[in-house]
Formats: sequence, C-alpha cells, structure tokens
Amino acid sequence: MNKPVLGILASGRGTNLQSIIDAVDEGKISAEIGLVITDKPAVMALQRAEKNNIPNICIDRKKYAMREDFEAKLLEKLREYEVEHIILAGFMRILSAAFIRNYKNHILNIHPALLPSFVGAHAHRDALAYGVKVSGCTVHFVDEGMDSGPIIAQAAVPVFDTDTEETLAARVLGQEHIIYPKAIELYLTGKLHIEGRKVLIKNNTSGGLS
Repeated sequence: MNKPVLGILASGRGTNLQSIIDAVDEGKISAEIGLVITDKPAVMALQRAEKNNIPNICIDRKKYAMREDFEAKLLEKLREYEVEHIILAGFMRILSAAFIRNYKNHILNIHPALLPSFVGAHAHRDALAYGVKVSGCTVHFVDEGMDSGPIIAQAAVPVFDTDTEETLAARVLGQEHIIYPKAIELYLTGKLHIEGRKVLIKNNTSGGLS
C-alpha cells in the first residue's frame, strides 16, 4: 500500500521540516515527503531536503509579478509530484482562497502562538507587548482566513519577565517540534474529524497529544 505523499512548504531554516523528516524516518509519521518547496533561494530548508535526498525546488516569489502566477507554479509542482497533503513549515506567504480550495482540509500549519491570539507574522513580539504570562504554539487546518482554521493541537510555555522575542521563540519552537509531527500523524491516520470550529480526535480520551 502506497504511503500518503506530503508536500512541505518552507521559507527559512526549516527546523520544523527537519522534525518532520526525522519523524518520517523513525516511522512516527506514516507518509513520504514527496517534495519540499521554498519561496526563497539558498535557504537552509533546501539544504535539509537535499541532505535527506528529498526532491526540492525554489519557486522564488520575487520572480512573479502576480500572486496568481506564483501559486499556479506551486500547484503545477505539487501536482507533478503527486502531493496529496500540504504541510506548511515556516512558510511566510499567505495563500489565496483559490489556492486553498484546491487542497481544502488537506493543508496544515503551525503558528507560534496560542490561537486565536496573536495571529500574523509577529506573534512573539505581539505576545510580549501584550504582557501575557503564557504563550505557545498551535497546529491548525488552513482555511481562507489569517491563522483562523480549526485548531488541531496546542502546547503552552511560560513567558518570563526577562524574555526577548528570541528566547520566547526558542522555547516555543521546542514545543512545535513535538506537537507538529504528532498532529500530522493523527491527521494522516484519519483520527481527526472537523465539526464546525472543533477538531475531534478519535480514540483520544486525554484531550491532548500525549
């Protein structure tokens, strides 16, 4: 039986990509990574894919005047590599509603805050400015809004008075690497069921991902 094929979209260092690669290699994610796409050239995510013999390509957003053309190229490559599920791993582009409809309920993202708080690209800065005592990360389905899709899993970390954006980001990132692979496996094994805003996890009495 063929394993599901993942397409991973990234923009930078690819640390979440690496955690997914490791989980696949260890049998903790029942899938194969068919393609890694970045929207920037010469980023670490491409090097990680290359090192692990995963097909990879840069589709440089700056070379496309229109977002529609950029996304058309994304779709072309995803289909060429028979990608069934898209995993966003630090992909710093907002996907259009038209793009998302091609993979409705088949796109996952991880956001470095406890949604619905602190959406967007500056979650750590915004959390510190607001003065919260707890932050964290959220795995969610991608819908047509900004970080607004149904929530699959969350993990919390304390926020200390001495925190900077960098120290808070590092603490949150450690949790991202734990919950994202687990959430992906739940999704791929059919254990997630969307009911309105809620994502129900089958055969899970604890309410978490432990």
